[in-house]
Amino acid sequence: MQANFAIGARARARYVTTIAALALAGAILAGCSSVNERIGPAIGDTLPQWAGGEPKDIPPRRGTPEYDAYMKEQERKRLEPAPSNANASSAPASSSGLGPVH
Repeated sequence: MQANFAIGARARARYVTTIAALALAGAILAGCSSVNERIGPAIGDTLPQWAGGEPKDIPPRRGTPEYDAYMKEQERKRLEPAPSNANASSAPASSSGLGPVH
Protein backbone atom coordinates (compact mmCIF):
# COMPACT_ATOMS: atom_id res chain seq x y z
CA MET A 1 0.00 0.00 0.00
CA GLN A 2 2.78 2.40 0.89
CA ALA A 3 4.58 1.69 -2.42
CA ASN A 4 1.50 2.73 -4.38
CA PHE A 5 1.18 5.89 -2.30
CA ALA A 6 4.84 6.79 -2.96
CA ILE A 7 4.43 6.30 -6.71
CA GLY A 8 1.28 8.43 -6.71
CA ALA A 9 2.96 11.18 -4.72
CA ARG A 10 5.93 11.25 -7.12
CA ALA A 11 3.62 11.42 -10.13
CA ARG A 12 1.63 14.20 -8.49
CA ALA A 13 4.82 16.13 -7.67
CA ARG A 14 6.01 15.75 -11.27
CA TYR A 15 2.62 16.98 -12.51
CA VAL A 16 2.70 20.02 -10.22
CA THR A 17 6.30 20.77 -11.21
CA THR A 18 5.41 20.57 -14.92
CA ILE A 19 2.42 22.87 -14.50
CA ALA A 20 4.54 25.36 -12.51
CA ALA A 21 7.30 25.32 -15.17
CA LEU A 22 4.78 25.92 -17.97
CA ALA A 23 3.14 28.76 -16.04
CA LEU A 24 6.53 30.36 -15.40
CA ALA A 25 7.50 30.06 -19.07
CA GLY A 26 4.19 31.64 -20.08
CA ALA A 27 4.68 34.54 -17.68
CA ILE A 28 8.22 35.15 -18.96
CA LEU A 29 7.05 35.04 -22.57
CA ALA A 30 4.21 37.48 -21.85
CA GLY A 31 6.67 39.85 -20.17
CA CYS A 32 8.91 39.80 -23.24
CA SER A 33 6.08 40.88 -25.51
CA SER A 34 5.42 44.04 -23.52
CA VAL A 35 9.12 44.90 -23.47
CA ASN A 36 9.48 44.29 -27.20
CA GLU A 37 6.57 46.64 -27.88
CA ARG A 38 8.66 49.53 -26.55
CA ILE A 39 12.15 48.44 -27.58
CA GLY A 40 11.32 47.34 -31.14
CA PRO A 41 10.57 50.79 -32.58
CA ALA A 42 13.61 52.28 -30.82
CA ILE A 43 15.91 49.67 -32.32
CA GLY A 44 14.32 50.13 -35.76
CA ASP A 45 14.86 53.88 -35.59
CA THR A 46 18.51 53.64 -34.59
CA LEU A 47 19.54 50.70 -36.77
CA PRO A 48 21.36 51.86 -39.93
CA GLN A 49 19.65 51.22 -43.27
CA TRP A 50 22.46 48.94 -44.49
CA ALA A 51 21.76 46.67 -41.49
CA GLY A 52 18.02 46.50 -42.15
CA GLY A 53 16.89 49.75 -40.51
CA GLU A 54 14.39 52.19 -41.93
CA PRO A 55 15.45 54.65 -44.66
CA LYS A 56 15.79 58.33 -43.80
CA ASP A 57 12.99 59.58 -46.08
CA ILE A 58 10.05 57.75 -44.47
CA PRO A 59 7.34 59.74 -42.66
CA PRO A 60 7.49 59.99 -38.86
CA ARG A 61 5.67 57.51 -36.64
CA ARG A 62 2.00 58.07 -35.90
CA GLY A 63 1.32 59.64 -32.50
CA THR A 64 4.44 61.82 -32.39
CA PRO A 65 4.49 65.63 -32.68
CA GLU A 66 6.58 65.27 -35.85
CA TYR A 67 3.80 63.17 -37.37
CA ASP A 68 1.21 65.88 -36.71
CA ALA A 69 3.44 68.50 -38.35
CA TYR A 70 4.08 66.15 -41.28
CA MET A 71 0.35 65.56 -41.81
CA LYS A 72 -0.37 69.32 -41.71
CA GLU A 73 2.33 69.87 -44.35
CA GLN A 74 0.89 67.08 -46.53
CA GLU A 75 -2.59 68.60 -46.26
CA ARG A 76 -1.22 72.03 -47.18
CA LYS A 77 0.50 70.56 -50.24
CA ARG A 78 -2.67 68.71 -51.23
CA LEU A 79 -4.76 71.89 -51.11
CA GLU A 80 -2.29 73.92 -53.18
CA PRO A 81 -3.40 74.49 -56.77
CA ALA A 82 -1.35 72.55 -59.30
CA PRO A 83 1.06 74.71 -61.26
CA SER A 84 -0.03 75.28 -64.83
CA ASN A 85 2.44 73.86 -67.32
CA ALA A 86 2.53 75.49 -70.77
CA ASN A 87 4.41 72.54 -72.23
CA ALA A 88 1.80 70.03 -71.10
CA SER A 89 -0.37 70.64 -74.18
CA SER A 90 2.46 69.88 -76.63
CA ALA A 91 3.38 66.32 -77.55
CA PRO A 92 5.84 64.68 -75.20
CA ALA A 93 9.38 64.64 -76.50
CA SER A 94 10.95 61.28 -77.22
CA SER A 95 13.94 60.64 -75.02
CA SER A 96 15.93 58.63 -77.61
CA GLY A 97 14.90 60.25 -80.90
CA LEU A 98 14.08 56.85 -82.40
CA GLY A 99 10.65 56.14 -83.78
CA PRO A 100 8.48 53.17 -82.83
CA VAL A 101 9.27 49.81 -84.39
CA HIS A 102 6.34 48.14 -86.18
